[in-house]
Amino acid sequence: MNLFKAYQQAFESSLEDFNQGQSPPNLYQPIGYLLDLGGKRIRPFLTLMSGEAFGVSVKEAMGAAMAVEVFHNFTLMHDDIMDKASLRRGKITVHEKWDVNTAILSGDAMLIKAYQCLETYPTDVFQKLTQLLSKTAIEVCEGQQYDIDFETQANTSEEAYIEMIRLKTAVLVGCALQMGAIIGGASVEDRKAIYDFGIQLGLAFQLQDDYLDTFGNQETFGKKIGGDILEDKKTILYHLAIKAGEEEQKQSLQSLLGGNNSIDDVEKIAQVKSLFEATSAQTAARDLIQHHSDLADIELQRLNIDEDQKSRFRDLKDWLMHRTY
Repeated sequence: MNLFKAYQQAFESSLEDFNQGQSPPNLYQPIGYLLDLGGKRIRPFLTLMSGEAFGVSVKEAMGAAMAVEVFHNFTLMHDDIMDKASLRRGKITVHEKWDVNTAILSGDAMLIKAYQCLETYPTDVFQKLTQLLSKTAIEVCEGQQYDIDFETQANTSEEAYIEMIRLKTAVLVGCALQMGAIIGGASVEDRKAIYDFGIQLGLAFQLQDDYLDTFGNQETFGKKIGGDILEDKKTILYHLAIKAGEEEQKQSLQSLLGGNNSIDDVEKIAQVKSLFEATSAQTAARDLIQHHSDLADIELQRLNIDEDQKSRFRDLKDWLMHRTY
């Protein structure tokens, strides 16, 4: 994304320094391996972008940006173990390449290293940043537990699902943005507004992911369409379909996503997609993404930053909403 090009080189250079010369190798090589797999780097770039909006240089905000990215990847390393995932970003997961014990310990080290990235800041700033990261970290754990719980629960509400993705995904987006504001000495009001902007942005981001997994273009999305369906995941599309569907449609959907292995993968994806379309869940999901985008706009207007900076955040939001990958 063009908005992030200015940050890419500086961040990758800092990441390279972060990965250098640490021992024992079997603790630190898995960390470097996972971080080098790439990804969108949206969260650290948000910290740098927010810092600049409040008058902070990229160099000054880099420690917090690194903390956010290292923490995010720590959660991925442990998530992959829990999910028994064999691939991450198209490459072998850490616990498969090494072993589960290594992935657990390296993940633990990543969490500690995330906090160490903040140690360069003055005491008062360090305290605010670590308090925010601790609050976010426990919320992400709560979101992950809700996600695990939902796998075995027959009935969960749309509201419960939204709260789960707020905790699992959106709070780290809010954290990333608020860190930049804290380093820049923003007011309490501005710190809250940019955090709330991040929450709505994070919700829209995850809902867009849900949508693209079923209705995206496989060539641009970067992974097989229908993966959530094959894993029987009850994403926002499922909840919206259950909410609006006729009784027969609800029963069919619950059967299809209830561990039904009696049909092949292609047919299962086709039938579930057809039900999402017939119940208007596809349209409702797009409307919900737009709703959270509109709420993000409201928070953006509350910020005491110049209009050029607001336009950059608005461009970011629009890109996230309309992305195809």
